Amino acid sequence: MKIRLFPQETAGLELLAAMSQQAVHAVQVLSEMFGARRSDYEELVESLSAIDSRTGELSRTLLTQLRTSFVNPLPREDLLVLSDHLLACVGHLLAVGELLHLHGIERLPREASDQLEIVNRQAELTTAAMRRLSDLDDLEDYWGDMLRLIRRSEHTHRVWSAGAMKDLSITNYARSVEAARELLAAARELTAVATYVGRIIVKES
Repeated sequence: MKIRLFPQETAGLELLAAMSQQAVHAVQVLSEMFGARRSDYEELVESLSAIDSRTGELSRTLLTQLRTSFVNPLPREDLLVLSDHLLACVGHLLAVGELLHLHGIERLPREASDQLEIVNRQAELTTAAMRRLSDLDDLEDYWGDMLRLIRRSEHTHRVWSAGAMKDLSITNYARSVEAARELLAAARELTAVATYVGRIIVKES
């Protein structure tokens, strides 16, 4: 068991977990949007925008907390890198909603829901992992699980893109694939969190 001379402040880890939880909330809104009427899109995009704003507030609070805290469980720069990836993830999820609204897209393929499910699972795993960053021995499984999920996401993206190219007009193909890229980007940002955690594990071992 590690002995610490000073108690560590874990508020930063809770803020990271709260940021990851915002991604879960954004996925829930997008899931609702996938089954909604176009007349409901504006209200749902406003909800996504509020989630994005809340994530930004949490990021700024984390910065302030790191500047004033005495002892952190990890170097400040590591926590800031993780925060940047989480903020970017929520931004990509907001972009999906905005694209659906701007282009008036009402129907998406099954792969869109599959991608949302993957991002949701990634966000749930990441929320739990952020709270456990003070004990890195527990996080190797998280790293592996996230890498398996991104492989699923990459495959689903390829299936989505191929289906869109086969079944849609050029204009609708471009719109569908643009949304697909944003969902994949969200999954990649969460994977980047796990990859960075892996580097921390190696560095701190």
